[in-house]
Amino acid sequence: MASWASLSPSIVEYFEGEDFYRCGYCKNESGSRSNGMWAHSLTVQDYQELIDRGWRRSGKYVYKPVMNQTCCPQYTIRCRPLQFQPSKSHKKVLKKMLKFLAKGEISRGNCEDEPMDSTMEDAVVGDFALINKLDIQCDLKTLSDDLKRSLESEEKKIGKNSKKEDSKELTQSQAIEEKLGSGEPSHSVKIHTIPKPGKGADLSKPPCRKAKEIRKERKRLKLMQQNPAGELEGFQAQGKAPSLFPPKAKSNQPKSLEDLIFESLPEDASHKLEVRLVPVSFEDPEFKSSFSQSFSLYVKYQMAIHQDPPDECGKTEFTRFLCSSPLEVETLPNGPDCGYGSFHQQYWLDGKIIAVGVIDILPYCVSSVYLYYDPDYSHLSLGVYSALREIAFTRQLHEKTSQLSYYYMGFYIHSCPKMKYKGQYRPSDLLCPETYVWVPIEQCLPSLENSKYCRFNQDPEAVDEGRSKEPDRLQVFHKKAILPYGVYKKQQKERSEEAAVLQYASLVGQACAERMLLFRS
Repeated sequence: MASWASLSPSIVEYFEGEDFYRCGYCKNESGSRSNGMWAHSLTVQDYQELIDRGWRRSGKYVYKPVMNQTCCPQYTIRCRPLQFQPSKSHKKVLKKMLKFLAKGEISRGNCEDEPMDSTMEDAVVGDFALINKLDIQCDLKTLSDDLKRSLESEEKKIGKNSKKEDSKELTQSQAIEEKLGSGEPSHSVKIHTIPKPGKGADLSKPPCRKAKEIRKERKRLKLMQQNPAGELEGFQAQGKAPSLFPPKAKSNQPKSLEDLIFESLPEDASHKLEVRLVPVSFEDPEFKSSFSQSFSLYVKYQMAIHQDPPDECGKTEFTRFLCSSPLEVETLPNGPDCGYGSFHQQYWLDGKIIAVGVIDILPYCVSSVYLYYDPDYSHLSLGVYSALREIAFTRQLHEKTSQLSYYYMGFYIHSCPKMKYKGQYRPSDLLCPETYVWVPIEQCLPSLENSKYCRFNQDPEAVDEGRSKEPDRLQVFHKKAILPYGVYKKQQKERSEEAAVLQYASLVGQACAERMLLFRS
């Protein structure tokens, strides 16, 4: 992967102590406990490392459950898409969608047998109230000016650098000023333009195949038509995505996920489904033009599914929770064509949006943030369907960006029956809350049956390899200057902040502590 060193740094504001709030799972009024920080900006590299240490974002608020104290421990779960094979129930959902699109037939009676629809119900109920109460009083304009002066000061000290390096530093200073100018996503950062639908962005259709492949398929179809006994059904996936695996030698082998998703529809199909990937940016024309419809869908979903009153699912809440991301848009030559950052994956049925999957595309994974959908289409099990589409999308991105090979599903909560369905997407791993290594879920389940909180790493000698070892190297932004914590603490008359800073360092780990800027007022 190309170097990330040229990117401007992440800037976070850590909240001392732990937050107690109502648990969205067991409904304990003050049982949910977590540490949190406000991310003014985050590089995708830093956020990847944070979620690999048990953090998760909700808008710009980034939180980490206190696993051994919270009422319902939340374990980060990831699926391995390259080895994923859809289960019988997954195939049932995909076939149900195909049947609906082809014939308009609805099997409402079957939807009760499916797992819970929304794949990302773990955006805890308390998050809405918590984020709304967080009124960050930090003077962002002053912070921007201070940081700019600090970087300019550093430039003067390094006067012997080449003009090229000076220009690079100035560009970084300007970028930081832009992203600190307001609490909203930076409007001045150049967004990697996603091709418009019909020009390569329609995720409902796979990438074009080579003419040679098409000729081979036509030949196979012709031979099979001459042989009525042949199993024509195995080759009806017109327009299917290029498989990650070699072509099937035998027609009785199970269909791949792509075969099931992109199976061809008749010309007179009753419905048309189109999936569009839209960057989360009010500068993007597609995002801007679809915002009103997407927001209306969100309100309908929240009121019908979560019984939220209208005043708790307004435009401000929607924007803050699902349209305001701290992730910096980043593009690299060997990265995905769409770039890294936050996106809305919109599901358009016959010209209207029926579901939106909010996702983050990171260096090593696609991370699912939230899903909201039209309750009128609950019979299509859109939560399960969208999760399968996102797994297939991860496989598609992997074909160009080989290190991007995981699908993060948020938190797995074994103590909450309605949240255990995430373990059905196999193979999958859970993150050990003490050593931050990934352990196959099959090895974790026996322990979870006996205790809500578990250390999954069976090696008693194993420790957190990424732990904070040199807290004095932590980067602090304070009074117009960027300086190591070791220097900062010597300037303070009192050490009242030390406990909070050390707690922050222990939670984010040494690598992030040295890269991210911790704002101190």
